[in-house]
Amino acid sequence: MSQYSIKDLEHLSGIKAHTLRIWEQRYELLNPKRTPTNIRFYDNDDLKLLLNISVLNDHGYRISKISRMTREEMQAEVQRLSQEYCHYPDQIQSLCLAMVDMDEARFDRVMSSNIDRIGLERTMLDVVYPFLTRIGILWQTGAINPAQEHFITNLIRQKMIVAIDRCSVVATERTRKFILFLPEGEMHELGLLFAYYLLKSRNHSVLYLGQSLPVDDVLTVVKVVQPDYVFGIFNIHAGREATEVYLHRLIKENAYGLVVVGGSLFSDPTLQLPKSPNYKALAGVREFMEYLESMPSAKLMAE
Repeated sequence: MSQYSIKDLEHLSGIKAHTLRIWEQRYELLNPKRTPTNIRFYDNDDLKLLLNISVLNDHGYRISKISRMTREEMQAEVQRLSQEYCHYPDQIQSLCLAMVDMDEARFDRVMSSNIDRIGLERTMLDVVYPFLTRIGILWQTGAINPAQEHFITNLIRQKMIVAIDRCSVVATERTRKFILFLPEGEMHELGLLFAYYLLKSRNHSVLYLGQSLPVDDVLTVVKVVQPDYVFGIFNIHAGREATEVYLHRLIKENAYGLVVVGGSLFSDPTLQLPKSPNYKALAGVREFMEYLESMPSAKLMAE
């Protein structure tokens, strides 16, 4: 059974801890337990109840009215609202519930309904990425276990792979050739898979190399494929110094495509980034999407 602090509940639900304490005292909505050392904690049932309360409250239901509803009534009303409205906080809460309950059917309903209504790109940007940010905070605090995190990220990964497979590329003069990779030690590929989808959906050719690739292997592929762009995502796993060495080698020994990189590591002000016209660092996925719209043609790059 997972245990959550009141701060964990705040991060997951978006409701301030101060408000949660008031609701707990006034309406007895939550039922905290105590450890043998008298530390208060909440369990999965408390979390699921609070997520449902959060959705209802966000839709204008007064907390006094919610407190008189049974759990079954709350759940039924939340399901009705989720089907009737495309409201991003609701969808994020529903993904949280799917993760806690390990409920694949619920996950699929949320993802499929959003993709049908707003498309995969907006679903990823407005629902999935905020959700991943939320569970990332809980992962750091130990409030969710690895099985829950692996369960939900693998389901998202499956959705991405299916969407990528449905994209067909017909080469034109605007089509560019990309190599996509994660550096050595980096295993989390959802961001790279989304980049893969964005590129294929825009009719670009992609060679996807995947996880944890040594720089020697990337350079070997570059020599064979001769791409227009080499794109990698660098997060915190390899560390600052290893990333600096990796990037300097990739840029110095790469005689072909422009090296484009993204990832959380580039927010580190102490990172010694290469100074080269053949290198560009992007702040995040939205900047990557903007960059795709302004890329020079392959002909101009050659000149």
